[in-house]
Amino acid sequence: MAVLTFIGSGQMASALTFPAFENGHEIRLVGTPLDREIIEGLRADDFHRNLKRTLHHGIRYFQVEEMEEAIDGAAAVLCGVSSFGVDWFAEYVLPKIPEEIPVIAVTKGMIDLPDGTMITYPDYWMSVPAGKRLNINGIGGPCTSYELADHDDSSVAFCGRDPEMLRFLKSLFTTDYYHVSLSTDVLGVEFAVALKNAYALAVTLAVGLAEKREGEGAVHYNSQAALFSQSVREMRKLLALSGGGEDNIIYGAGDLYVTIFGGRTRKIGTLLGRGLSFDEAMEELSGVTLESIVIAERTARAVIALDAAGRANVKDFPLLMHVYEIIHDGSKVDVPWKKFESEDF
Repeated sequence: MAVLTFIGSGQMASALTFPAFENGHEIRLVGTPLDREIIEGLRADDFHRNLKRTLHHGIRYFQVEEMEEAIDGAAAVLCGVSSFGVDWFAEYVLPKIPEEIPVIAVTKGMIDLPDGTMITYPDYWMSVPAGKRLNINGIGGPCTSYELADHDDSSVAFCGRDPEMLRFLKSLFTTDYYHVSLSTDVLGVEFAVALKNAYALAVTLAVGLAEKREGEGAVHYNSQAALFSQSVREMRKLLALSGGGEDNIIYGAGDLYVTIFGGRTRKIGTLLGRGLSFDEAMEELSGVTLESIVIAERTARAVIALDAAGRANVKDFPLLMHVYEIIHDGSKVDVPWKKFESEDF
């Protein structure tokens, strides 16, 4: 049995307590400053107010000020913060983690630099003073927290630079329903699954467009499939630009597939497709964090910078740029269908 400390009691981190606990490990779940009510509720009856599932009895719950106690004696730390907590994790959590304890993060996203370079969160964390000597790994792939908690078969990738460490981390979590592949292409895996947020918004524009024409609940799969196909095409090109291996598209495409069926990203895309302006849609979703918006803006900015440097062509990314125009310029949804056509001969 190992002691595993989870920092952040969001939905995915909390769902990952299921395979880890069922493997016989001691689980310590630590809330961020925003998770105080979640931790209080879990201490009362093990019910997670956001995940809407009852966690295993026997998990130990800690408030943020008790973090050092929770880390003491841990074999590994799991980072479960959202992309909005990346800097907090770097500044507040990393200094508390001893160098010998590996870190694995479920946080999906990337940071764009002014020259168009795109860096992963593990690379960012290792670039800050507190993270330079830590072994920081990531988790990517198509997996929703609800279905993982319900033990639906899920397939993901653990990525890092040390194969033996990856095998160790896999041994902590893998079960007969949580299936783990391993990769040393950190950039490729992390970037592929980050991109799905931006493109899931793009695909779900078709949901809203159908409802705008025929009423709520209308479904047309041709248009969704067309936007899905264009998304995968652009994601592959973006992977190549970033330097990630193109085979990692399987993690991005799988994650894209699962994301377009529900959640906050589907909601914003649907509202925009119905005809709401970006500001109106955001007002309707007031208080909801939308990582899809952040990733779409960062990716588009990177492409624009690379285009200016002669290293990319914005015309290769018509769907991404249309999403950026909706977010950044307040443009109405007008899918550039003709720009998706190609001649492959």
